[in-house]
Amino acid sequence: LLEESGGGLVQPGGSLRLSCGATGLSLPFVSYAMGWFRQVPGKEREFVAVISDNGLRTTYGDAMQGRVTISRDDLKNRVNLQMTNLSLEDTGIYYCAADRSSLLPRTASLYDYWGQGIQVTVSA
Repeated sequence: LLEESGGGLVQPGGSLRLSCGATGLSLPFVSYAMGWFRQVPGKEREFVAVISDNGLRTTYGDAMQGRVTISRDDLKNRVNLQMTNLSLEDTGIYYCAADRSSLLPRTASLYDYWGQGIQVTVSA
């Protein structure tokens, strides 16, 4: 239902744009807040960003604050994550998620749908 794209290998200081397409959701795409999380082995899934269903509100996690921008394209049923000034610590699997509430949650368990994740590797 959610499929991430755009991951890969990038050098430290570089940029990467992730995208996530939504299909087959139980409600129209515009009914969902869309979030991004990331996870590295041995750690819990970490909140990166969320955008409201109408695209007017955004919230960012502390780890990537100031280096990421979340946006959505409701005509294409997509949510994007522009990442800049990436560091080695940003390496991980990045997930997009959909939430039917208006809470803009930072907690992974509150999301209704998840993508399978995509690898982002920051390395020289």
